[in-house]
Amino acid sequence: MQAASSAHIDYLLHLADNAVVLGQRNAEWCGHGPILEEDIAMSNISLDLVGQARLLYQHVAALKNDGSTEDSLAYFRHAGEFRNYTLLELPHHQALVGYAVDNRDYAVTIVRNFLYSALMALLWEQLQQSKDAQLAAIAAKSLKEVRYHLRHSHDWLVRFGDGTDESHQRAQAALNQLMPYTQEFWSASAFETQAAKDGVGVDVTGLKNDWHTLVQNALTEATLQMPSSDGFVTTGKHGVHSEHLSYLLEEMQSLARAHPEGVW
Repeated sequence: MQAASSAHIDYLLHLADNAVVLGQRNAEWCGHGPILEEDIAMSNISLDLVGQARLLYQHVAALKNDGSTEDSLAYFRHAGEFRNYTLLELPHHQALVGYAVDNRDYAVTIVRNFLYSALMALLWEQLQQSKDAQLAAIAAKSLKEVRYHLRHSHDWLVRFGDGTDESHQRAQAALNQLMPYTQEFWSASAFETQAAKDGVGVDVTGLKNDWHTLVQNALTEATLQMPSSDGFVTTGKHGVHSEHLSYLLEEMQSLARAHPEGVW
């Protein structure tokens, strides 16, 4: 197998880390969903995301050919080695709210899923043309899943925005809180730029206008206002994260690290 460049590997890890971190975060609703249907729906979305991560980690392990496995990539890397967007590691809480289960806000979950799924629906579609044939195949499978994720989050966004006064306020507050984090989508890293140049990845900045149109149309339908996205540009894909990722990984990785040779 032809050796892959470091940019190629980092690009695949970026995609995989995005999926596994959001999958782990959304799985926190399992058994705690606002209604039974959503408990099941969010669990299924999490399974889709973890499934995407598994395929990508398996592909990375094969390309690295250094003894890495999907498990070692998911469970035995530290927070600084993860390349996910900071948006995806944030807890399900409004800003400046205590870090407790009782303080989770489903509007935050829905808004985040919508903003990310809108991006990935565009990105997976273009990645079907990647020169990396395995990535193109993963993209084709993932596109079908993310279109459901986008439809699900869009429908709930409209339900919240055009619902009661409280649901509207919570959805708008979640948008105001999370929109600045989307700046990281459009701030290209060196590995993204090189992967796009090599025909492996996609120049994500070229998707910004279509993403903005998708988001604006949904917000109009939901009677919500497009907030400003100005402010600090987060750097999760560069390995510099919020404090929340370490806690998330501690929970996700604890069993594998406690029994590193365990066979189940």
